[in-house]
Amino acid sequence: MLEARDFVEAARARGFQWYAGVPCSYLTPFINYVLQDPHLQYVSMANEGDAVALAAGVTLAGDGRRGAGRAVAMMQNSGLGNAVSPLTSLTWTFGLPQLLIVTWRGQPGVPDEPQHALMGPITPTLLEAMQIAWELFPTEAGQLVPVLERALAHMSTTGRPYALLMQKGSVATTELHVVPPAVVAKAPAVEVLVRRSAAAAQLRPSRAEALREMVARTRESDTVLLASTGFCGRELYAVADRANHLYMVGSMGCVTPLALGLALARPDLKVIALDGDGAALMRLGALATVGASAPRNLWHLLLDNSAHESTGGQATVSATVAFADVAAACGYRSCLDTDCVAQLAAWLELSDGPHFARLLTRTGTPRDLPRPKVTPGQVRERFMQHISVGGRS
Repeated sequence: MLEARDFVEAARARGFQWYAGVPCSYLTPFINYVLQDPHLQYVSMANEGDAVALAAGVTLAGDGRRGAGRAVAMMQNSGLGNAVSPLTSLTWTFGLPQLLIVTWRGQPGVPDEPQHALMGPITPTLLEAMQIAWELFPTEAGQLVPVLERALAHMSTTGRPYALLMQKGSVATTELHVVPPAVVAKAPAVEVLVRRSAAAAQLRPSRAEALREMVARTRESDTVLLASTGFCGRELYAVADRANHLYMVGSMGCVTPLALGLALARPDLKVIALDGDGAALMRLGALATVGASAPRNLWHLLLDNSAHESTGGQATVSATVAFADVAAACGYRSCLDTDCVAQLAAWLELSDGPHFARLLTRTGTPRDLPRPKVTPGQVRERFMQHISVGGRS
């Protein structure tokens, strides 16, 4: 049996300072150990997919400063289902590796709860189907360095995650003696600022108009824009293709936790998440994680046209959702609800975030909207180069 300290310290020596996940009783020793070390970061996520996306954001931060660049996503194997989308269309597509610790509940031959009866036997096959290399989590101190070195070599060579499958009894108990203040802190009440006109829905600004405003009012040198999947990313590319832009493909709903991971790992950057109503609804719990984490350098803009426009214009339920009120309840420092693009100028000048804005837009896309001619890998490479110490303009 291994001590949590042994693994975490060996991982720390190799640059792993960020941990994100959803608890499992097998993982409790790790979580307790990390929580009590002020030089390590554990972010409790609403679901396992958000943990993978946040870890990808830390990887995107790159260059090793402040522990940026290497992260561990932890989850029970039952949560692999929640993580399939970002593991197959975010980390794989963009080449953003991370270390996964997946507990093996329902392992064949080990009695467990009935809900693990299917996932237990298929967990190795599921990892292999996602082209994620894996091995058993080490149980002896002498195994640690070889395991971590194999993981790092694989991550460096392939740009893909590496999973450690943790069996029952792998790690000894670690008591939680100190509860970090952030765990019990209560966010102050925030008043939602509503700036709506009486204009009909068809007179609202377009998404492209909003994106042009964002590009015009942000500096390429110290600001990054991460665009949600679908027409949002394609329209941002059409407005301006810049090195500080990332166009998400797939992994719907993951732009917010991705941006959160980047913002936490790189507090010197102004990080803007460009979200859509359908995507935000898919992972609404990410707003709670943003509020609790309270990154001062994160701006979250929700472009709400009440439609899944890139798949045919099917209606979302966003018209019944008070997104700004939800963000305020989750702990964002300011929350704006508007249908006026001009309101974004002052919103972008706010300090001490995180800040949320919902901009009501009309449906419709520019004619002959292009698809990015740069591949996801090329986007990642130039983005990371741009925000690196030597690549910042």
